Amino acid sequence: MQGLAASSRIVLVVFLLSMAGAAAADGRKRVVSSSSDEPCTKMTLYLHDILYNGVNNSQNATAAPATRPTALGTTYFTNNTFFGMMVVFNDLVTEGKELPVGNEKPAALAQGFYFYDKKETYAAWFSFSLVFNSAAHKGTLNVMGADPMDEDTRDFTIVGGTDDFFMARGIVTIRTDLVQGSFYFRLQMDIKLYECYV
Repeated sequence: MQGLAASSRIVLVVFLLSMAGAAAADGRKRVVSSSSDEPCTKMTLYLHDILYNGVNNSQNATAAPATRPTALGTTYFTNNTFFGMMVVFNDLVTEGKELPVGNEKPAALAQGFYFYDKKETYAAWFSFSLVFNSAAHKGTLNVMGADPMDEDTRDFTIVGGTDDFFMARGIVTIRTDLVQGSFYFRLQMDIKLYECYV
């Protein structure tokens, strides 16, 4: 009988500890979606990457190569895939497709890097934080994933967040919305959070 009482106490303690972990320090409750069709939060944003061209766009550029492509990506393959090149960025993120003008503020900044990781075709691996500092949202979403650029849509993983997005988990489905030459592209990001604190 004593063994059963001790086991019951252990189960109760484990249950209470798990319940204590279900709330954030500020009292918010953890919400986990039970269906991929019903995220707890969703939004659509646009990432604008303006790559420094080495000549005349330094004032507007939001991204720059931190390394050169390897000879393997430029010499041995005629498609010039930039294999091995890393790009660091601090890109504007907007709610609409247009870049902010005048005193208009972006919805967020995307701060991080991507590197080209395939020799045969254009593909990259991204890691970045979406940094929100507006009336609508404060905090970060941390995003990473492979970008096989030949695909119409690609999924990145949301691996965490802060403030309004405390410990968020989810998916960012991206699609290339616009490419202008080699120095500008716009990505549509459909963000779905399946684990949120509210």
